[in-house]
Amino acid sequence: MYYSSKRRGEDGIAAIIDFLLSNARLVLGVGGAAVLGIATLAVKRLIERAGRPPDEKPDKKMTDSWEELSLVSSSPKQLRKGIEGVVMKQIAAATKKADLSQPIPLPPPEPQRPKRTDLCAMTFAERLQQYYRSRVCLSAEEVCVAQQRALDIATEIQAFVHSKHPDMPLGDMTLAGSLLDDLQVVKADHACLIVPLQLESSLWTPLAGEDTFVGHPQYCMVRRENLEYFPRGRSYWDRYLLGGYLSSRLVSEQLGKAVMESMNWPSLSGTLDCDVRPVLGSPELKLEIQGLIPNSYDNGENFYITILPTVRHGKMTLTAQREITGAFDYVWYQSLYTRETTKLATLDKEDSRSEVRRKCLKTLKAVCRNCPALRKLNGSHLSNVILHMSDKDADWSESAFADRFMQAIAELIGYLETGILPSYFKPNVNLLQGFTEDDIDEMGFMLYCAVTEPEILLI
Repeated sequence: MYYSSKRRGEDGIAAIIDFLLSNARLVLGVGGAAVLGIATLAVKRLIERAGRPPDEKPDKKMTDSWEELSLVSSSPKQLRKGIEGVVMKQIAAATKKADLSQPIPLPPPEPQRPKRTDLCAMTFAERLQQYYRSRVCLSAEEVCVAQQRALDIATEIQAFVHSKHPDMPLGDMTLAGSLLDDLQVVKADHACLIVPLQLESSLWTPLAGEDTFVGHPQYCMVRRENLEYFPRGRSYWDRYLLGGYLSSRLVSEQLGKAVMESMNWPSLSGTLDCDVRPVLGSPELKLEIQGLIPNSYDNGENFYITILPTVRHGKMTLTAQREITGAFDYVWYQSLYTRETTKLATLDKEDSRSEVRRKCLKTLKAVCRNCPALRKLNGSHLSNVILHMSDKDADWSESAFADRFMQAIAELIGYLETGILPSYFKPNVNLLQGFTEDDIDEMGFMLYCAVTEPEILLI
């Protein structure tokens, strides 16, 4: 089952749905029942939340409804439709008798509307192409303005830190992330500035999370070495040691004091002709910019810049991201973003056709950003889905764009059903680990609906 039997509501409508799902899996197999399973479980949770008297039981026996499916003579496709019909019929019967005197009652069923295909002669592939051109891609001018503003701010911050803290060994602050890699969608509203810490290779050694007591495969620690020969004070960064390890919290706090609390932001705003100010109360080092484009102060469009202290060692890129690592003051987060985007670009280049993987990723990111139910799926989740797909399918031509997009939806449903999406480069990392059951139900139900009517994702 999608989750274990300890889920709530094992009587009434919950028992009906569980019974139908278990039999659906036997008849349709895992793949066929997965799609139906996510949808019906999500609906079951909605019904449970709506409220039902504890003594409420469905009048009809489950066997009566099951007989309606005509198991012997139906094909798998017909069976799926039949199971859906029975489930929805039982839900309608149960909710009709339920006490729905809740603050948000279930709305009555709307009259049947013609399918979108009847309203528009365009095929889904054409609709998807149109969506990509009009809703996904940013204009070159918008990207250029955002990049230039972020670089201007980086130059000012770097000059200020160098003048106030000339002994702090920092590398050049650089632009990174989706804005630099042409992977930002819908609108240019955020950027990332990398602040590289220059560590002595003979004094500092990064340790992978699985090799430490932390145990998390994407959390790393930076250990101070050779203290017997090079005592504390030999390295500038020794002042940020915590239990023999470089503390991401202490480094972030120092940069926060050196930059966020010390710079003359009104003066910088006047110089750059836009309003620049630090975001207070955030675990990140973040700036908010208003008026990125002249005369845009009143349109509510803000631009955010995140400043990331970073340690690089070989192929490892470690960042101080307190919003992810939480209370682990000595832990650094191993970012796989660069490896993921580089791999996607390499695969697209090897195909010598078109950048369909990048195109598919950007479209999925826009869909998830525009759909509240899918908003928690970020670029990392979607990049890894496409990387896993690339190991299975050879056709990434332009003509296969719509097929690959729909395949990604189906793959996501499968990962949500198991609750596991392994990282492409670190398979022991489960990218769905932070999601609750409610999150997965909501996302799964939306994606399930998109299997039969994908146009709902392009609204």
